[in-house]
Amino acid sequence: MKTTRQPQALGLGHWSHPLLGERVVDHAHGDRVGVFRALAPDAEATHPGPVLKVPDTPPVAWLSPEGGGVEWTTGLDTIEAVR
Repeated sequence: MKTTRQPQALGLGHWSHPLLGERVVDHAHGDRVGVFRALAPDAEATHPGPVLKVPDTPPVAWLSPEGGGVEWTTGLDTIEAVR
């Protein structure tokens, strides 16, 4: 019997996801491969400085390059596990 895991709030705007910590393909960014680090809202880039509350925006996938570097965000519906 297959069970479907529902996302759970982890705190500070972060959510659980079965692919967290896994390598994923980001189809929205040229099939770039990264490690799925977090599912959380993105702070508005137009307001630099400290984030004092959880942004009221939908969560996005936070990915990091496999060898290190700058993280990027993408829509959750644009990623899938590396096969």
